[in-house]
Amino acid sequence: MTEREPFSFHATTGGHISTELRINDRIRVPEVRLVGPNGETVGIVPTGDALRLAQEADLDLVEIAPMGKPPVCKLMDYGKFKYENAQKAREARRNQTNVIIKEMKLRPKIDSHDYETKKGHVVRFLKAGDKVKITIMFRGREQHRPELGFRLLQKLAEDVQELGFVESAPKQDGRNMVMVLGPHKKKADAKVEQQAAKESKAAERAAEAAEERAERAAHVGPVAQKKERGRSENLDPEIDA
Repeated sequence: MTEREPFSFHATTGGHISTELRINDRIRVPEVRLVGPNGETVGIVPTGDALRLAQEADLDLVEIAPMGKPPVCKLMDYGKFKYENAQKAREARRNQTNVIIKEMKLRPKIDSHDYETKKGHVVRFLKAGDKVKITIMFRGREQHRPELGFRLLQKLAEDVQELGFVESAPKQDGRNMVMVLGPHKKKADAKVEQQAAKESKAAERAAEAAEERAERAAHVGPVAQKKERGRSENLDPEIDA
């Protein structure tokens, strides 16, 4: 059972307010609505009796609903409860995904080779589960031809539609035109797939290396035996006779 600590309260303005649940002797109400360790309802009992039941079961009396009338308390292992909650919070932080927006800039009159290169980067970003902000930069007289940028963005969106979708439609922003593409797959799912692909490639490379070693061993064996026979024949004393 968790060691009981003396009750304390910060009444001074600006003092620290603890967010931890009140347990054991910190519960200062005359009676509580008690819940057993397996979730069973015991009923309204004097707080002293609830503390005695906790001690007999080698558990803690934990106030889980302080606003209840009377407050709801449960018999539990408070140390284990805190540990499991910390584990859940850690797992949630590990699984949460940070939204990353990559940016790709293009000119409205980009040549086909540069376009394919830029599109390749966009494909890579979307496969990784990242959003991509596409910016068309207009210069000089190009500013009077916004349809060039719109058609280019529309083409790019169509070329990568299997990997992403138009999250923010093309819109003019000063001298630029901007569109945002969102990935179909979540960041976490993309990471899992990328890791699986890496492991698959590593397994293929290992299999190829093992096959090459086996082939080398098969060729080296007969050659070594031939050399061994030649050496023994040269050492035959009857040859010199």
